[in-house]
Amino acid sequence: MPSIKEARILILATDGYERSELRVPLEELRKRGATVKIASPEKRPIKSWDKKDWGDTVDVDLAAADVASGDFDALVLPGGQINPDLLRREESAMRVVRDFLSSGKVVAAICHAPWLLVEADALRGRKATSYASIRKDVENAGAEWRDEKVVTDKGIITSRSPDDLDAFVAKIVEEVEEGRHDRRAA
Repeated sequence: MPSIKEARILILATDGYERSELRVPLEELRKRGATVKIASPEKRPIKSWDKKDWGDTVDVDLAAADVASGDFDALVLPGGQINPDLLRREESAMRVVRDFLSSGKVVAAICHAPWLLVEADALRGRKATSYASIRKDVENAGAEWRDEKVVTDKGIITSRSPDDLDAFVAKIVEEVEEGRHDRRAA
C-alpha cells in the first residue's frame, strides 16, 4: 500500500483525449507527490480535444509496447470520444489495460474510457458508471450501471464526465493507498 507520495501512476492516452480528463489527474496527482507518466501507442506528442475543437498537446513518456505494469501502481484512462475508440483498436494499448486489470492494481476510467474496460471484458458482474451515451455499452458488457460521480468495484474506478474530476482524482488517491485488489471473476 504505497502512499500517494511514493506512487507511480501511468496515464494511457492518444490523440483526441478530453483535455481536462488527462490534465487534471496528471497535475493533481503530481501535486500530491505521485510520479505520473504518459504512455501512448506511439512515443510522440498527442493532441487533446478541448470541448469543441482540437486543443494543446502533451508529451508521451513511453510507447505502450514498452509499458511494464510492474513499474506502476495504477493506470488512469482519460476519455473523450476519439481517444478510447482509437485505443481499443490498438493491441499494445489493450495489452496494457489487460495487464493492469489482471495485476489487481488500480484502473481508473472516466467518461468514454470505460469502452476500454468493455473491450477487455472487465465489467461483467461489476458496478460501473460512464458518460451517459455509452451506458448501454457498459450494461451490455455485463455491468450494473450507476448514475454516480464515481463508482468503484474492486479497484476498478469509473466516473462520468469532467464535472466529476475532483471525486475521480480523490478516489484514485484512496484506492492507490489501499493497495492491490482481488479481481476474481464476478
